[in-house]
Amino acid sequence: MSMNFKRRLPIAKEIREDMPLSPELAAKKVEFDAQVAAIFRGEDTRKLLVIGPCSADREDSVLDYVMRLAKLSEEVSDRLLIVPRVYTNKPRTKGTGYKGLLHNPDPEAPADLLEGVKAVRRMHLRVIEESGFFTADEMLYPSNYQYLVDLLSYVAVGARSVENQEHRLVSSGVPVPVGMKNPTAGSTTVMLNSIYAAQAEQEFIYRGWEVETHGNPLAHAILRGYIGLDGRTYPNYHYEHLERLAERYTTDTYENPAVVVDCNHDNSGKRPFEQFRICKEVLDSCHRNDKIRSLVKGFMVESYLEDGNQPVDGGVYGKSITDACIGWDKTEYLIRELAERA
Repeated sequence: MSMNFKRRLPIAKEIREDMPLSPELAAKKVEFDAQVAAIFRGEDTRKLLVIGPCSADREDSVLDYVMRLAKLSEEVSDRLLIVPRVYTNKPRTKGTGYKGLLHNPDPEAPADLLEGVKAVRRMHLRVIEESGFFTADEMLYPSNYQYLVDLLSYVAVGARSVENQEHRLVSSGVPVPVGMKNPTAGSTTVMLNSIYAAQAEQEFIYRGWEVETHGNPLAHAILRGYIGLDGRTYPNYHYEHLERLAERYTTDTYENPAVVVDCNHDNSGKRPFEQFRICKEVLDSCHRNDKIRSLVKGFMVESYLEDGNQPVDGGVYGKSITDACIGWDKTEYLIRELAERA
């Protein structure tokens, strides 16, 4: 055989039972999820801000970051609803290297997926229990979503996954907003098809079960820029991009048309310090055009304790070991300015 089945891993239900969310926090999550949903339905005019490290690599620095974020969020809660980005899976363009906490709970050690599934849930639980935030993660592996189903208030489907049938079908059964990114080549048609599929009722095989879903009316678009035929990065957040998307992405075909602008990745050319400028330009577009204002519901920002990034073995506390982020001082400034301008 070409695959070596090394050991049986706990099923998601077993992990959830071993590391449960308390009934008190489960009730608070219902309230928080309702706030997030109200933004996507246009019933709440605040902007959503999904913000945090490119990858959640270690508990101590992620918790340090999130506790600072929780304190700051109290100042801006009338204008922004913040969801911390606790991304525990890292897609790799070439399939090698550090793949996130799930694969590498110790970034400098070999893969350990048994400890990884525990570490992923423990990280999200600690953030929730200690900060009061509920979290966002990327659904890189649809079969693993059930490990976190009761904890996440926001889910993203990445640019490399958005054309995949299983990601689209599973998204149709997720009970919270799912952002479908435009693919790396930039096609808005592919992105809109993914949203349509996620909003539709579906039947499929999932984790050995025949399942049916009622569709996810909160599935929406994430604009993250793209890579052109020349291999260069190009943005898709400018006024003209949003205006054209608003013409196609309408209530005639889709429930709750909504866009979250990813301010890093190909929109910034992976230059993280451009993220504030991008936020500002998008908000200016919102102020100039009512259709754009009603379409744009929020932003994604990559942010950590220290500016930039480092190698996996770099050793700097709170500095990204994947894509470069803005540090905490710039994060404070960006959030306060966003709240002022939103």
